[in-house]
Amino acid sequence: MKVKTKVGGGRAGSKSKTFSKGRPGDKKRSLHTIGRKRFCRLCVDKANAVDYKDMKRLEAFITERGKIVSSRLSGNCAKHQRIIAEAITKARFISLLPYTR
Repeated sequence: MKVKTKVGGGRAGSKSKTFSKGRPGDKKRSLHTIGRKRFCRLCVDKANAVDYKDMKRLEAFITERGKIVSSRLSGNCAKHQRIIAEAITKARFISLLPYTR
């Protein structure tokens, strides 16, 4: 009787990544895509305070599922990302913004 074992472990449906070993003529895959530098929109506008009642501005930092967009994706600096997260939390608590969509 043979027993099948799963090689590689990990989660179901996970994919293994293969990279070239640097042989001549092989194309290497880049691990990171090169994009342009993102900038903090609030620093450019010189806005120190973000009002939790300003729905138009806050909705720009929320995904369609209702999650807060990370600073890595939105380009916000750490200071303004904390201010935005706090304003979104207040707006959700008062029911100006939905928790989920």
